[in-house]
Amino acid sequence: MATEILTHGTKVYTAPGAQFGTDALLLARFAVPKNKERALELCSGCGIVALEWHDQGYRGACTAVEIMPEASALCAKAVQDNDAAHITPLCADLRTLFLQGAQRGQFDFAACNPPYFAAGPRSPDPLRAAARHTDSCTAEDLAACAARALRDGGKLVLCQRPDRLADVFCALRAAGLEPKRLAFARKTAQDAPWLFLTEAQKGRKPGLRIEPDLLTGNGAVRYGAEHQQE
Repeated sequence: MATEILTHGTKVYTAPGAQFGTDALLLARFAVPKNKERALELCSGCGIVALEWHDQGYRGACTAVEIMPEASALCAKAVQDNDAAHITPLCADLRTLFLQGAQRGQFDFAACNPPYFAAGPRSPDPLRAAARHTDSCTAEDLAACAARALRDGGKLVLCQRPDRLADVFCALRAAGLEPKRLAFARKTAQDAPWLFLTEAQKGRKPGLRIEPDLLTGNGAVRYGAEHQQE
């Protein structure tokens, strides 16, 4: 187990198959729930998005859903050690969540950094393979779960590889989640994007806003050329 320290001192525990990268931090900063909002992190791994929100001052009720027990246990330890009792780790399969009437529409805000790969070489480590491949979380699985969990007007933010953009948008719309914001992450302004982030809203009309690129070169995370390094 390794320990990462976020900007304001929040501890995040990681292990092989339950690590995080720049994409997770970009997602957590792309949109942050308000304290009055009930939040949900899907495919939470070690709980990085929920813990980054905590590091930024969010103290609303937040459920961190992760299918792998080892990763969910790391999140639970971080919750305890950071005195972050407002975060509830939940080891569960998102495909089976919020299926009953009383369970639906509980959340105002959701986020997901999903597995990226539907095909290609797989790691021999089952934890790494599960974290990277879509066996237990396709775009359709994610969109359906978020649609069940969110109230009308609730928001979902997610990130994915640019070559999956059409697949993700089709899945979101099919589930009644309308893409409203879109941004691309690039190393520099001249590079091809390596990631996109989007925010969708449940039950809303079409209307997509394209936002400035997120430039990540030299270890910086910047929102367009005019922003300062964080």
